[in-house]
Amino acid sequence: MTKLEQLIEELCPNGVEFKKIKDVFQRLKGTPITAGKMKEIENPNGEIKIFAGGKTVINANEADIPNANITRVPAVLVQSRGVIDVVYYEKPFTFKNEMWAYTTDNKTTVKYLYYVLKNNIQHFRDAASGMGSLPQISLPVTEEFYVPVPPLPVQSEIVRILDNFTELTAELTAELTAELTARKQQYAHYRDTLLKLDNNVPSYTLKDVCLSIADGDHMPPPKADSGVPFITISNITETKQIDFSNVMYVPRDYYDKLADKRKAKQDDILYTVVGSFGIPVHISNKTEFVFQRHIAILRPNQEMIVPRYMYHIMQSTKFYKQADKAAKGAAQRTIGLSSLGNMTIPVPSIEEQERIVAILDRFDTLCNDISAGLPAEIEARQKQYEYYRDKNSVLFGKFVGFVLTIAELYVCADSSRRTGNIFCAMIFCILLFSFPNRSLISFA
Repeated sequence: MTKLEQLIEELCPNGVEFKKIKDVFQRLKGTPITAGKMKEIENPNGEIKIFAGGKTVINANEADIPNANITRVPAVLVQSRGVIDVVYYEKPFTFKNEMWAYTTDNKTTVKYLYYVLKNNIQHFRDAASGMGSLPQISLPVTEEFYVPVPPLPVQSEIVRILDNFTELTAELTAELTAELTARKQQYAHYRDTLLKLDNNVPSYTLKDVCLSIADGDHMPPPKADSGVPFITISNITETKQIDFSNVMYVPRDYYDKLADKRKAKQDDILYTVVGSFGIPVHISNKTEFVFQRHIAILRPNQEMIVPRYMYHIMQSTKFYKQADKAAKGAAQRTIGLSSLGNMTIPVPSIEEQERIVAILDRFDTLCNDISAGLPAEIEARQKQYEYYRDKNSVLFGKFVGFVLTIAELYVCADSSRRTGNIFCAMIFCILLFSFPNRSLISFA
């Protein structure tokens, strides 16, 4: 029997009472401050953190914050507009007065409330009503929300175990992210080394080795419910491929009227030239699509250059330095087509290009597999907690008692004792947090 089970058996023989948040916790108000003022007073070294809507967070000096209403105790911040979420914070902070926070005299209970609300975050997101384009929840949504209030020792044990789980998840995410970064850097190093060709290899400008260099139509494209996909920079993935899963469409007749040089063909190279410039994409199939003017299209002369070789060379650090030097503007740096055409690349024999491509394609495949695999692993580990949190919809249509087999506890988990305790806590939280409409639940 775990410590948590022992505490439940000892301290909760008759169940756990549910209470409204407003009856247990003190609500804290924020500071009336505008986005413009936040930008004005932002100071990375400031001692006060200011939370705004969405993911906007800044630091500032307290003396610079007008009408400051500083929270100096551990509290749970309810991000009520835009990105609906909750944040636990212990150091001095404030927040825009469109949000609110909760605290109480006991730090453990505040942290416990955070886990309860985080567990039910989808409930609050579903409750958000549209205000323009932004979802928003009103104060009663949290004030009237029922939370289970077990004895403090039970709260403490839940917090301890879930803190451990959070820490382990953060460590894992950091490790996998670092691994992904290291692998990408390793790949870039090998690619740049391989492409550091002998000085005797001739260099040519892109306009010398391409049949045409163009960009997307400069006129706003007509929209359609179906037809030909319209691609923007946001549709280009981290692995330098096109994601067609979330695109708008243009009519077929619009596509048909475009100049041939603006219609992507197999083995053409796309290259982003505005804003997020410097990303090449090799068109490997005959899929028809239209693209915005922020993307250039280059059609290699295959008698001189292997398209896949040109794609790899345009990813290199040396080529990006040329692009960075050629980019103009402040708000949105842009590479003009003439500047792009004058950028140079080394062009060895076709046979040597094909040899380089064969090597780099293997590296590219490995890198893309890692780029897809590691984030997927991060997501999978993070969803383990959510899986157990949501088990109530399957296992607990009605309360059946705090009983689970060892097999249930260890699904998708390591076999270590610490991991088992973590998931035991998750299961308990499911039982404890999943009956907000009941005033009392029994553990019998």
